Amino acid sequence: MDERSSGSSHHRLLIVLLMVLLFGVITIQYVCPSGSECQMLHQLMSWFKDGSATGSRGRGDHMQAGLQKDPYIAEDGALVRFVPRFNFTKADLNRDVDFNIKGDDVIVFLHIQKTGGTTFGRHLVRNIQLERPCECHAGQKKCTCYRPGKKETWLFSRFSTGWSCGLHADWTELTSCVPSRMDSREVPENIPRRNYYYITILRDPVSRYLSEWRHVQRGATWKASLHVCDGRSPTLSELPSCYSGDDWSGCSLQEFMDCPYNLANNRQTRMLADLSLVGCYNVSAMNEEERWALLLESAKRNLLGMAFYGLTEYQRKTQYLFERTFHLEFITPFTQVNGTRASSVDVPAETEHRILKLNRWDVELYEYARDLFLQRFQVARQQERRQARERRQQERRRLRGRLTTKQGRQMKPTEPPRHPDGHSVESEDRQRGKARGDGEESDVLLPAWWDLDENSTLEDYMDNVEQW
Repeated sequence: MDERSSGSSHHRLLIVLLMVLLFGVITIQYVCPSGSECQMLHQLMSWFKDGSATGSRGRGDHMQAGLQKDPYIAEDGALVRFVPRFNFTKADLNRDVDFNIKGDDVIVFLHIQKTGGTTFGRHLVRNIQLERPCECHAGQKKCTCYRPGKKETWLFSRFSTGWSCGLHADWTELTSCVPSRMDSREVPENIPRRNYYYITILRDPVSRYLSEWRHVQRGATWKASLHVCDGRSPTLSELPSCYSGDDWSGCSLQEFMDCPYNLANNRQTRMLADLSLVGCYNVSAMNEEERWALLLESAKRNLLGMAFYGLTEYQRKTQYLFERTFHLEFITPFTQVNGTRASSVDVPAETEHRILKLNRWDVELYEYARDLFLQRFQVARQQERRQARERRQQERRRLRGRLTTKQGRQMKPTEPPRHPDGHSVESEDRQRGKARGDGEESDVLLPAWWDLDENSTLEDYMDNVEQW
């Protein structure tokens, strides 16, 4: 009697523990929606997979497999849970442009130094599935990216049109230069009305700064940059040089940080802002704090209005958002390369603190850009899942409608009416249907409320949890 009672108690305890575990899984999925940067969900799934040998292994394995197939979850050690800091409108988050590659639309790539722009630029000319792919030949720096049926480019970038508006032209230069450059190739009376879609790539300010220092240390210069603003380049007094020789090769990080004219400082903010708002490179027009505050707001405004921008730290998400925005697909997926020269630089904490201080405005811009980027990604993924869920529900309603039609026929086995010559009317109708190409059964779409079992698949369940 005691053994039987003890066995029953263990049985009940096991059932209670299993129910608690299942309840925990559901709770975690609510706290960490599918597609969010939630490491706690992965950990729970691994526990659930190991400890669910008493009947729930199939569901746990299926959920774990689904998570592993998602290439966007926890990319590059993102935060456990992304919490938005900025409020954006629905229009800000739903970035979807009607890019017409066969028409007159142009994508303009604003290439900021040391943000991974060279890699992304190559993706644009070599890795997009196009009706008429760009023509790239060995030994040539530029590719020919013509529209289908036209000898006219749809892409304004380093690897398609070259540095037509100057080496690493910024927002101020591109917006005043690109339209005139594109129109100069047309007959004056046939100049079309074009849509220009500006895109760019941003990077963590400290990593970008260190990468630029290493690049300059190896002898790189951007002397060919024009820095045109309000129709002219800056004078030497407005933009002094940090070095006296041909280049700054061999400079130490300390020397790089000490130069007050170094354009590496807050480069991303300056290159995305409208410099004409602050008197271009004339720093005497206003005090430094006021000047940079205006530049930051201008950079944020321009970034928000861009058709697309990506982040170096989120390669797969960058690819996903570009494809969703322009309705173009890349041939091979982007890869995350963390072993850059900047990542190999080990700097003391006080040095990193000084770099952050020197790039204070870039830090603010990047935080804003990252927040907007991840919110856009979340919205795009939710929309994608919702659309897939609606397609699945519509398919189930269609299949159930066909089943209902079949059952109705089986419940009415009455003799179909016949013609005077003895042929069945139904047989003739069926033959006419075959002649039209119709199937044996009609596809009856039932109303939306018919599908009451909304959680019939794992995908539906995860979508519902996310929407709560």
